[in-house]
Amino acid sequence: MKTNAMRILEAGKIPFELVSYRFDEEALDAIHAAQTVGLDPKTVFKTIVLVNERKQYWVFCLPADRSINMKKARSLTGSKALELVKLTEIQNVTGYLRGGCSPIGMKRPFPTFIEEAAFTLPFIYVSAGKRGMQVRLDPTDLLRSVAGMRADFT
Repeated sequence: MKTNAMRILEAGKIPFELVSYRFDEEALDAIHAAQTVGLDPKTVFKTIVLVNERKQYWVFCLPADRSINMKKARSLTGSKALELVKLTEIQNVTGYLRGGCSPIGMKRPFPTFIEEAAFTLPFIYVSAGKRGMQVRLDPTDLLRSVAGMRADFT
């Protein structure tokens, strides 16, 4: 089954490789995905969606083994406060379920930041838009596919 993310990559003629794995409802995080497939967590990028005090949404893609520095994220977004989008709202906001949230092909385009660490690697993995599916692609192709911005926020 093709996801919206895969259709967008194909339409943009962006090369990618699909990697499927058995997911666990109790462990939907990117570290678990990396371990399940046998990948280095530094190459598997999680998608974090934050909302600010004005109800503006921001997407951050960062390695599975890192955390967002909220001070840097607030500075990048010009926000006084940022918080994670609630799990009960993530599908309504993005069109994706937790554990299958891709930065590519959300319901609406949101400003998207990709951690600088991605650009030191020949390829990275991000969610393909469905639990148990990742796409392997060049980080510059991800940047282009989401009209993203490079930034240091970890």
